[in-house]
Amino acid sequence: MSLIAIDGRAGAGKTTLAAALFAELSQKHSVAVIHMDDLYEGWANALGVHLTQALETIVKAHQLNETFEIEIFNWESMNFDSTQRIEPVEILILEGVGAGQKVVRKAGATVHWLDIDPEVGIARVLKRDGNQIAEQMKQWQIDQELHFMSDKTRENAQHFQSS
Repeated sequence: MSLIAIDGRAGAGKTTLAAALFAELSQKHSVAVIHMDDLYEGWANALGVHLTQALETIVKAHQLNETFEIEIFNWESMNFDSTQRIEPVEILILEGVGAGQKVVRKAGATVHWLDIDPEVGIARVLKRDGNQIAEQMKQWQIDQELHFMSDKTRENAQHFQSS
């Protein structure tokens, strides 16, 4: 069983790469994709303990070839209000900021790092998601950089791609 993590700054194209890998790999393998946006605990706590604990549960279940459930965060109501059942698969793809953190790397994940200039990344996010999140994205840029520096995500990635 394989574990793939796609990480990098907001707007770098992580979701696009995950979709492309899914399309290619699912032709011959069972594949699932988990988006970090579904696991974040809102804006302020997105890259905190809750995400790490969720990832620990996910990678352990994947390693044991077990079915598991994840809580899904609702960005409109700003709380976890549903769950998603994940059946065992040959290849699990984790994508989003924080997907390649230490707990995932320790589980043997192959980590893809997508690089992008932060200003280009935020412009892409605002074009995609709307200017109503501009203030949150300013703080998000700080939060993600602090996370990446602390976790050394980029330094521990095996594959690099620039946008």
